[in-house]
Amino acid sequence: MSQIRMLVDGREVVSDEGATVLEAARSAGITIPTLCHHDLLQPYGGCRLCIVEAETGGRVALVASCVHQVQDNLVVRTRTERVDRIRRTLLELLLAHAPESPQLQELAATYGADRNRFEQQASFCVICGLCVRYCAEVKGKHAVGFVDRGTRKEICFVPEIAVMECATCLECFPLCPTSYAQAAYVLMKGLAPR
Repeated sequence: MSQIRMLVDGREVVSDEGATVLEAARSAGITIPTLCHHDLLQPYGGCRLCIVEAETGGRVALVASCVHQVQDNLVVRTRTERVDRIRRTLLELLLAHAPESPQLQELAATYGADRNRFEQQASFCVICGLCVRYCAEVKGKHAVGFVDRGTRKEICFVPEIAVMECATCLECFPLCPTSYAQAAYVLMKGLAPR
């Protein structure tokens, strides 16, 4: 496998071909925030907090670093004014759903996000998909999935599978940045036929 050389925040980073920008940056000790990324899961690019500026051939594009592959002579900037502004807005939107999430509060402090900028929403799921993807990709159970779409999209435990599989697992709970997975599971248990 060949080695790729690129610049991340002015530092030369060497990475294996096929790696993502996020993986390359992290291997060099450069922090890029994420909510939907987990090392055991396929890259998803859902939360977009890992957005960076990627310049190649004089053209600058905003890319999700968790899905964008490394390439020779790529120049990556992780903390520009534009990137920080986008992250701040994304965090403000996420805080409207989960204002008490410690992970979101920590990121909000880093990027100066205002937790009251947007009206609070009824759901505190931020659609990171970690629980859904972990259950499918790692456990192979498919006990939790997405329901609805767009702004009404949420996660939901599938009662027929969850009542048999989840009580002895619950590995998705610590992955959830908002504790919504736990709440959805408790709700499912209360509504599941006995």
